[in-house]
Amino acid sequence: MRGIKKMKLTNKAMLITYPDSLGNNIKELQSVLANHLKGVIGGVHLLPFFPSSGDRGFAPMDYTKVDEKFGNWDDVQELAKSYYLMFDFMVNHISKKSKYFKDFQQNHNASAYRDLFIHWDEFWPKGRPTQEDIDLIYKRKPKAPVQEVKFADEQTEKVWNTFGEDQIDLDVTKQVTKDFIKQTLNFLMDHGASIIRLDAFAYAVKKLGTNDFFVEPEIWDLLNEINQITAPKATTLLPEIHENYHIVRKLTDHNYFSYDFALPIVTLYSLYSGKSNRLADWLRQSPMKQFTTLDTHDGIGVVDAKDILTDDELDYTKAEMYKVGANVKKVYSSTAYHNLDVYQINTTYYSALGDNDQAYLLARAIQIFAPGIPQIYYVGLLAGKNDLELLEKTKEGRNINRHYYSLDEVDQEVQRPVVQALFKLLKFRNASPAFDLDGQIKVSQQSETEIKVTRQSANGKAKAALTANLKSQEFNIDQITADGKTTRVLTSNLSLVD
Repeated sequence: MRGIKKMKLTNKAMLITYPDSLGNNIKELQSVLANHLKGVIGGVHLLPFFPSSGDRGFAPMDYTKVDEKFGNWDDVQELAKSYYLMFDFMVNHISKKSKYFKDFQQNHNASAYRDLFIHWDEFWPKGRPTQEDIDLIYKRKPKAPVQEVKFADEQTEKVWNTFGEDQIDLDVTKQVTKDFIKQTLNFLMDHGASIIRLDAFAYAVKKLGTNDFFVEPEIWDLLNEINQITAPKATTLLPEIHENYHIVRKLTDHNYFSYDFALPIVTLYSLYSGKSNRLADWLRQSPMKQFTTLDTHDGIGVVDAKDILTDDELDYTKAEMYKVGANVKKVYSSTAYHNLDVYQINTTYYSALGDNDQAYLLARAIQIFAPGIPQIYYVGLLAGKNDLELLEKTKEGRNINRHYYSLDEVDQEVQRPVVQALFKLLKFRNASPAFDLDGQIKVSQQSETEIKVTRQSANGKAKAALTANLKSQEFNIDQITADGKTTRVLTSNLSLVD
């Protein structure tokens, strides 16, 4: 098929969803968007919809195909007509069931794709890796990132394997990989991608004597190479990095979009403690060129807020999450539920706030007023509770926040007052010029527990203000015109919502 005409990135809220989470496939997702989300959502991060061998799509086998159970490229094109779309590209790895790795297994050193992968024993000098080498590697599982492979010629060899067993790391230094990256990105851009999310980006470069995470300057060389491919087609890059904000902020310094993965924990701390100081400080220093989140398809990251909150404040927030959160238990984020990432806690954001409508809506108001473009995960868009049934059925910790909504369920959930209030808030955010990315933000602490956040358009003619008491969780949102006229948009008293 010919290339898909795509929409450009716009400053409107983005929905994050799997292709089979709001209905069974992309066609049913389109129905949900058309029937319930007009004006609520401007963009869609369509989580991996390619044929995959694991990790809910993040072990891609073939980027040129849409998994048949989700639909086809015509369905994607229909989405691209009305929404700016984000696709994932796993720059660090590909499925061991892909044609590339299968060819490597069959033909071993004679394979045209041999150099696509990182050969463990060739990477390390003789006599290494030592235990010190292994300990230095930044990894999210308690063993060396390696897998032994058996080939058709009966030989065995080790290859680099950072994540799941099906996700084999790519050697981004080799020409065959550079060609693969270029071909794949061009295909995705020609088929509707306005934004390319570089999944596991910080892990992609491996180098002796380093922790193999965000290795400088080589990581910038990789990003620049990718940008040279995407920039001519006006496609935005979003490198995905879960780490201390000092590392993430380097993307801003290089004029790239980044994620605000710190906001979820900072907001929870603020609502648990009722204190406004940490949130006010964070909002003042956050860049405008970012996407904000409260929830994603993964757990709630803790490491991202390191140094924004003290260690004691982080410990307090985690403890409160288990105490206040509805059905949030430590075991759900442990190896008992296949969670090897000790830096994330598995829960929906709504349940992390005790399934409390007022607290939840205030959290979303904070996100909407924070610098950047808000991303709303599909479970969060419907103020979803922890799915304990799916969790226990699969014994996969992250599935607590991955409920499958039928169309009938969506029809019911959108009627809830908290969801209707959130929709009204997002419609206001999408339509108001006060939230210009080149506008201004002013944050003030009215008291230890009170905060006021004012957003102003670039021309100064439009303003919006959030005034909140984090302890009582009461808040008001007002729209202010150039002549000083104030209109109340939303209040914590949900009964007042139109």
